[in-house]
Amino acid sequence: MSKAEQTRQFIIEKTAVLFNKNGFAGTSLSDMTTATGLTKGSIYGNFENKEEVMIAVFKHSSAELAKNADRAVSLETSAYDKLIAYTQFYRNNWFAISETGGCPMLNAAIETDDALPFMTSAVQDAFASWTKRLEHMIELGIKQHEFRPDINSKEYATTFLMLIEGGILLSKVTNAPQNLYWALDRIVKIINDEIVI
Repeated sequence: MSKAEQTRQFIIEKTAVLFNKNGFAGTSLSDMTTATGLTKGSIYGNFENKEEVMIAVFKHSSAELAKNADRAVSLETSAYDKLIAYTQFYRNNWFAISETGGCPMLNAAIETDDALPFMTSAVQDAFASWTKRLEHMIELGIKQHEFRPDINSKEYATTFLMLIEGGILLSKVTNAPQNLYWALDRIVKIINDEIVI
């Protein structure tokens, strides 16, 4: 990376937790300079404005979460084990995700809805990408004759994502991870009762 790219990446990484915990409105330029140790001029010399920083931070945070989940899933070979590993990833990492402000996708989606139109496209793309990941796992199971051939992979993938994000939301608000665990248990039950041949 060039020096400019390294500086941009530094700003993104240093402000990621800040934006995820405080949101766009709750993160000031002063917060950003404190977190990075850089001047206002240094930050805006690398980004056009705060909106551009937030989009870059969101893309970085959601990509990091996806990379970590994909790593857990990639250790498995069967589609069934991949789906179970996906739920296990959230079960195993709930506290780490919670400590950094919760799921960046969920946080951005809540804040973006009707308030931050500049974020809409990035958030929609991230959710579409996550849904596709789950769809591919289900379609792999159909191809490998693990899952029923007549199921709608997009419907199940979307349902699983809604259960996970809803579980995270309720767990974060109530400070009770059991709410997420119940959602994950429900996904496993759906897989066993409705998807597996």
